[in-house]
Amino acid sequence: MAKKKAQAKQEPIECLLYIITPERIDDADAFAALLDEALGAGDVGCVQLRLKGVEDDEFIRIAQTLMPVCHKHEVAFLINDRADIAAEVDADGVHLGQSDMSVPEARTILGHAKDIGVTCHDSMDLAFSAGEEGANYVAFGAFFPSTTKDAKYHAEKDVLTVWDEVTELPCVAIGGITPENCRELADAGAHFVAACGAVWNHPDGPAAAVRAFNAALKA
Repeated sequence: MAKKKAQAKQEPIECLLYIITPERIDDADAFAALLDEALGAGDVGCVQLRLKGVEDDEFIRIAQTLMPVCHKHEVAFLINDRADIAAEVDADGVHLGQSDMSVPEARTILGHAKDIGVTCHDSMDLAFSAGEEGANYVAFGAFFPSTTKDAKYHAEKDVLTVWDEVTELPCVAIGGITPENCRELADAGAHFVAACGAVWNHPDGPAAAVRAFNAALKA
């Protein structure tokens, strides 16, 4: 990532938490305060702003509120889907789904200094294609049932192991990941573990969730 970025494969590699925001943020200032507490509670590699059903002006306003919080903690700030908004707010990059624009199209908008990640489901072929097009990381999943998003694709842990063995491009594991199961994905070869509901719906708050993830990943 642009801030705490996974470099070419090293031994041992540290697996970091990758936080995804809820799809709706009604009070950006209040959410920024929660995010500040969470990022101050432990190591986080990236925050992805994933909003659905909001107008562009509101999307931009929320991004401009949250990005300084991430940079305060030296955490990369990515925008989901919208390379145009990522360019508008000068975010650290964009995360693309398979139905979004291509990596070359996003690169044209963002330039070569920004990070581009691509969802590759359970497919090594999609991941190799993304890498060949210039993606900075790929994401595999879902690995576990998720309450945040209905998963059409289900990945096995060995895709992380094989990917880590044959390429230096970082990979993110996603889908139903919690402090209780994240370690097995890190052990399998994930460079980042992505979480949304397990962070924002933690019974003791998002800062406690980050501490729990860090404890598991550093065990």
